[in-house]
Amino acid sequence: MTVEQLIVALQNMPKNAVVLYEGDAGYALVGGLSLQENGSGVPDEVILFPDMNE
Repeated sequence: MTVEQLIVALQNMPKNAVVLYEGDAGYALVGGLSLQENGSGVPDEVILFPDMNE
């Protein structure tokens, strides 16, 4: 999924819904994101990380 596809998908969701991601240990709130810039023809990556306060 690209950032553009994610934005389009999220625009169709309720504005007050929280964002979770599913991992091996269950669901976790998304606490933030970072950009991993790549080179040599490899696409950049957006990395979501969990909210460490839950």
